Amino acid sequence: MKRIIISLAIVFATLSVSAQKVTIAAAANLRYVLEEIKTAYVKQNPKAKVNLTFGASGMLVQQIMNGATYDLFMAADTEFPLKLKEKGLTTGAMSTYAFGKLAMYSTTLDIDKIGLGALKDPSVKKIAIANPETAPYGERSVQLLKNWKMYELLKTKIILGENISQAAQFAFTGNAEIGFIALSLALAPEMTGKGSYYIVPQNLYKPIEQACILIKTPVLNTESARFKKFVLSPATKSIWEKFGYSVPGK
Repeated sequence: MKRIIISLAIVFATLSVSAQKVTIAAAANLRYVLEEIKTAYVKQNPKAKVNLTFGASGMLVQQIMNGATYDLFMAADTEFPLKLKEKGLTTGAMSTYAFGKLAMYSTTLDIDKIGLGALKDPSVKKIAIANPETAPYGERSVQLLKNWKMYELLKTKIILGENISQAAQFAFTGNAEIGFIALSLALAPEMTGKGSYYIVPQNLYKPIEQACILIKTPVLNTESARFKKFVLSPATKSIWEKFGYSVPGK
């Protein structure tokens, strides 16, 4: 009987430790804002271990469908989380956590003064966009160019990044004169002051509503539910706004 009690104690201790871990699959545009939110969360919950993996929303969905072990999916849209929900791979409700903004970035042009007119500049040979098949920000970039009647004229100049971070890197390193990126990346410490950016008018593309959802796991991960609740709480509002996002009104 004593051995059984000891064994159960070990099992519960193991479960307790694993419950303190949360592994998050997050859209690449969240790289900097989510690091700050993680820091704030761990400050309040010192025992928590939060692991972040960033990538294009569509690629992360494929990984989850193929059995990748994540606890929470934070996408750059609402469609990719719904795909997982339809496959029965999630638990609980899908929640909108922020609205993103599309921006243009350049290290060679005063794009903040020129705006969309920079696309007509003859010095522009390459325009970086995230893959529209897997990255919602890339899909919105193509939508913008089509709405502005510029896509056919510029499509030979477009180079695709695997995700929005790679598109930003192309523009940051000068491999593309212009990059369509998330405003949150243009405001990141790595890029601020090293180029100029222009916030694309939001009426030129479909709103970027970003949502999260818990992934179904063999053992209930209470830490992931707590982290999701924290992300959606007023405590993170100022962090989202610092990186150019707006948060849903209550």
